[in-house]
Amino acid sequence: MQRWVYALPLLALAWGQHARAADIEAGKAKAAVCAACHGADGRASVPVYPHLAGQHSAYLLKQLKAFKDGSRQEPLMVPFMAMLNEADMENLAAYYASLK
Repeated sequence: MQRWVYALPLLALAWGQHARAADIEAGKAKAAVCAACHGADGRASVPVYPHLAGQHSAYLLKQLKAFKDGSRQEPLMVPFMAMLNEADMENLAAYYASLK
């Protein structure tokens, strides 16, 4: 019985993610701006920029939120993050996670 108590928050989180699924196509549209540094297919051609294709969406979303709230500092990302809302970040994370 006590194990269920610990599982409930995880189930609620999973249900919340399912209820509000990210829009991969919307993420692809937003990613057009990202392509300048991270590549059209999410694979950067310049070594200093990370590849985004195939990363886990939770990881990508965490990093986008960190750039947005300033807890991760990268001056080049500041103007791009100003244009994104929560849904945009979720969609971008889903899009890049969908790539191989």
